[in-house]
Amino acid sequence: MIYRSKAPLRIGLAGGGTDVSPYCDVYGGAILNASISLYAYASIEPHTTPVFNYEAIDRAATFSLPLENCLPINGALDLAKGVYNKIVSLYGPVPSGFTLKTYVDAAAGSGLGSSSTLVVAMLGAFAEWMQIPLGEYDAAHLAYQIEREDLKMAGGKQDQYAATFGGFNFMEFGAQDKVIVNPLNIKPAYIAELESNLLLYYTATSRVSSQIIEKQRENIIANNTVSIEATHQLKEQALLMKNALLNGKIDEIGALLDLGFKNKKQMAQGISNESIDELYECALQAGASGGKINGAGGGGFMMFYCPGNTKYAVAHALKKYGGWSCTYQFTKQGLYTWQF
Repeated sequence: MIYRSKAPLRIGLAGGGTDVSPYCDVYGGAILNASISLYAYASIEPHTTPVFNYEAIDRAATFSLPLENCLPINGALDLAKGVYNKIVSLYGPVPSGFTLKTYVDAAAGSGLGSSSTLVVAMLGAFAEWMQIPLGEYDAAHLAYQIEREDLKMAGGKQDQYAATFGGFNFMEFGAQDKVIVNPLNIKPAYIAELESNLLLYYTATSRVSSQIIEKQRENIIANNTVSIEATHQLKEQALLMKNALLNGKIDEIGALLDLGFKNKKQMAQGISNESIDELYECALQAGASGGKINGAGGGGFMMFYCPGNTKYAVAHALKKYGGWSCTYQFTKQGLYTWQF
């Protein structure tokens, strides 16, 4: 028997960065995101040898370790070790030796929440194997604990919840890890129009999001008024974006994305750079009305709102920068597990 899971990656539409402590602890954060048809996959195949074999197929990386209560965290494929350690600490030893294989449709550092989504997918595979009853909030919080507390990886909270819940969600973040996920009931025609006009573009670069997020955290701690005000504006952007989507004012989204892009750059150094700014201006000249960097910034995926069938012209104009457009659809389902 093989125990499998998959969890969707996400695009952040508005409010990105307001889910990062200490901002959300002090002021409260709000984010609007949506899951898309790119996934992180995990599968567990039990065997009789008391060994944990791991294969990250997309990275051509492996390890093989004896089953222990706590595997060493040493910078090599630590996400898989962190998930195993958390499962064993909370639910006891695994039933037998096993092989865990994973694959992610987007590279690490792409800005689509790939690392957190992979953690959620691995948790799902363990839960399916060991029959652990994990609800959406449970799985998301465990994934958050593994990354942010156990492995000390800097970042926010939205990715874990987007992966477990799926769909369009307006998320609120507060002190003491408080998270409220509000699923949005958006009319199918509005979603179809957004999907038709929203171009997802990979810049063919990646970045270490934790470094940018650390700068963002330092600015909040230092009471940097420019950074804090910009983050306030991004939280307001999430509210405006939610209203636009629910009321079918889809063509307002370009201007809201542009507002967010300008404020996002004020949060911390490294979020944008000369190349990203040039690419952004090229997209606007080709017909886009706004856009944003996905994730922490610095590279990875960008997206652009392209009204009036300009998406194809924008995609063509951006080819000279060496990246490529990515085909996707919005999805409704979050983490899904099964056995076969």
